[in-house]
Amino acid sequence: MAAGDSGGHGMKDILDKLERRRAAARAGGGAKRIETQHARGKLTARERIELLLDTGSFEEFDMFVEHRSSEFGMEKQKIPGDGVVTGWGTVNGRAVFVFAKDFTVFGGSLSEAHAAKITKIQDMALKARAPIVGLFDAGGARIQEGVAALGGYGEVFKRNVIASGVIPQISVIMGPCAGGDVYSPAMTDFIFMVRDTSYMFVTGPDVVKTVTNEVVTAEELGGASVHTTRSGVADGSFENDVDCLLQMRRLVDFLPANNAAGVPEWPSFDDVAREEPSLDTLVPDNPNKPYDIRELILKVADEGDFFELSAAYAKNIVIGFGRIGGRTVGFVANQPMVLAGVLDSDASRKAARFVRFCDAFEIPIVTFVDVPGFLPGTDQEYGGLIKHGAKLLFAYSQCTVPLVTVITRKAFGGAYDVMASKHVGGDVNYAWPTAQIAVMGAKGAVEIIFRSDIGDADKIAARTKEYEERFLSPFVAAERGYIDDVIMPSQTRRRIARALAMLRGKRVEWPGRKHDNLPV
Repeated sequence: MAAGDSGGHGMKDILDKLERRRAAARAGGGAKRIETQHARGKLTARERIELLLDTGSFEEFDMFVEHRSSEFGMEKQKIPGDGVVTGWGTVNGRAVFVFAKDFTVFGGSLSEAHAAKITKIQDMALKARAPIVGLFDAGGARIQEGVAALGGYGEVFKRNVIASGVIPQISVIMGPCAGGDVYSPAMTDFIFMVRDTSYMFVTGPDVVKTVTNEVVTAEELGGASVHTTRSGVADGSFENDVDCLLQMRRLVDFLPANNAAGVPEWPSFDDVAREEPSLDTLVPDNPNKPYDIRELILKVADEGDFFELSAAYAKNIVIGFGRIGGRTVGFVANQPMVLAGVLDSDASRKAARFVRFCDAFEIPIVTFVDVPGFLPGTDQEYGGLIKHGAKLLFAYSQCTVPLVTVITRKAFGGAYDVMASKHVGGDVNYAWPTAQIAVMGAKGAVEIIFRSDIGDADKIAARTKEYEERFLSPFVAAERGYIDDVIMPSQTRRRIARALAMLRGKRVEWPGRKHDNLPV
């Protein structure tokens, strides 16, 4: 009988020991460092994962992994987990893989063992064909490990590239992110930042000062405001960790699990045939008066739910996800409120990247067009506008997903072609009665065609009116079949929904190739 007793005790001891080891791993860098993290207004890696994933769904892997370095006294400092928490869980019931850098352990710095934990989770996510979310808060490579850490980065980078276009990859910058750490996010699909507590740069302020004598703070060099407004590196920023992670849950709900799964379908309480009479007066009578294109997106999308991306960068174009009939669509829309909605280099790149993401993941694209052309001037031309504009043209032309386009007002010049016109592959192209599809505006056109009449104001006025009546309407395009129908603005949601339903089985064959040569 005694033997049985000791067996019971033995098992209890083993289980106690497991619990103790788990508790030690969960404590990360210890209470003091966790307090410091909280004092900075930041959550710990595990707290962040809890918020991102459904309650109780997180399964942690590699909790007991430690580094194997013996240089610079590192053999005396070992903490289980080695500065990154990895595993999987669910977001509203759908599987998501996650890794979160733990700043309380060696400043979240990357070692060989730390990198191996990340690559393991990347491999699992790719095999399981489920999204992966990386939460960054770290001081770069672990200097004590030298080239072994750099090798670790390379392994992570390679997997980012292999997974690109197969599973959605989201990077959330929630603290420092420098050196090698910035390239992995740069190759993922989306980057989000937290205001005032996060920054990204290849080389930090100290090195910048040494090399170029510029004195700059971390925030000025690579804070959220820089990357969401000037560089366009980040797709958005949020007030704090909590807001950011809750928004990431919302984003994941829009995304397919992988490139073959198709878009998720959620129950919708919004009638697909809903009419919106206010849209009949959205476009002002004066063609030079702006209006907010977001109003159109919000009135067309299910329940007015629109997840906008890069809202503070290249504001002359609006991109983001919404749903129609419970299924995700990508919206791309010129914004007449900013620069009259012209296309410039930044707007073209912003939209091109989004269009390519949607195409890679079989997300249909709805395009709203009100574009007076490309932005003229030396700044744009010297900055490579021709190539950047071509990126958007290339992206749309390459799409095999359903493309539904609505021209609300201006569609002038080459910009008409670029914005998902019939000619480059638009499936269903509608125009509102207010649409003006032409090579250029009436005044410019008349001054070229009737150059000899320029001195005669009456003649020019008469010619302009004539030109406007003939060309600044949707009917010239409709007569040629470039527009499938001229529709009532109030009917826009119903017509788009029907077009998308009809296009669900769309298939396009492309000639075989290794890969294209995008005008990068």
